[in-house]
Amino acid sequence: MQKIAFFDIDGTVFRSSLLIQLVEALVSEGVFPANAKDEYSEAYVAWLNREGTYEDYISTVVDTYIRHIKGVHYGALADVGKTVISKQGKRVYRYTRDLIKELKAKNYYIVAISQSPKTILDEFCNGYGFDKVYGRMYELGPQDLFTGKMIDVHLIEDKSNIIRRVLEDENFTSEDSVGVGDTEGDISLLDMVAKPICFNPNAALYEHAKSVGWLVVVERKDVIYEL
Repeated sequence: MQKIAFFDIDGTVFRSSLLIQLVEALVSEGVFPANAKDEYSEAYVAWLNREGTYEDYISTVVDTYIRHIKGVHYGALADVGKTVISKQGKRVYRYTRDLIKELKAKNYYIVAISQSPKTILDEFCNGYGFDKVYGRMYELGPQDLFTGKMIDVHLIEDKSNIIRRVLEDENFTSEDSVGVGDTEGDISLLDMVAKPICFNPNAALYEHAKSVGWLVVVERKDVIYEL
């Protein structure tokens, strides 16, 4: 049976949020209106000034994406996503990039789980050897136009649901399984693996990790260390 590893992507492998970069590019390319950025600019500034949380900021970006994706053609989104990855796809953390390579060399099955849209996730993950990708999926209507509705929300919002689904396959074993995440939203993922790794965790995940004895790894500039 093949061993398996699960990776969050945004802030864990990719050094930013694929969704944020996608929305910024959709605005720049005129797919989204220019004033779409105004919808999350206040939350962005609050986060920069450490007066607001990153979770609040990313939540407003998600709302903006859902509001403006309605009526957009799938091809337009895919094209912008490819452009984003061609320019930014190598902006990854060394620790997780090298860990993926190490696990692939040991014949692990590598799974990505992210809240970013699956279209851009597929483009990004293709370059790093992921075997399976789970992300937010958005409904397509007639003529391949997005309806603005998400599909299978219950599955992606709780990452443990995905892990259970994957491990139902008799070809995989949970023995020596690995999980990597960076926020409290990844706790359900990390709870289900044999070797949980909290990478550059936010405060909520860090406190939980220390209380249960999970490994905490930080990459800062060109230094990688364990806490």
